[in-house]
Amino acid sequence: MKSYTITVNGTAYEVTVEETGSVSAPVAAAPKAAPKAAPKAAAPAAGAGAVKVSASVPGKVVKIAASVGQAVKAGDNVVILESMKMEIPVVAPQDGTIASIDVAEGASVENGDTLATMN
Repeated sequence: MKSYTITVNGTAYEVTVEETGSVSAPVAAAPKAAPKAAPKAAAPAAGAGAVKVSASVPGKVVKIAASVGQAVKAGDNVVILESMKMEIPVVAPQDGTIASIDVAEGASVENGDTLATMN
């Protein structure tokens, strides 16, 4: 018998395989504790703005459309996320100035994560 750890959609399974001639058959599969997620980025610096621009879906940051100090109008793109093979713009909720960008291109984000702050 051989034991393997297989991860499916972020859930780790401990699988024991019994060797029977030339064909192997799984004997048991039990979920294992999922691996710990990577630590979140540190909180924004003290100069961060009062208005948060948050992710509306989990995904990957594909483009940062605004920069710190840039004046934006409500509805202007701040960050572009990719989720389920679609590009989803995250827009400024109001007129203001970008105080901080809290993510980098290529970063994975969860629903509700702060992507940027504004004043």
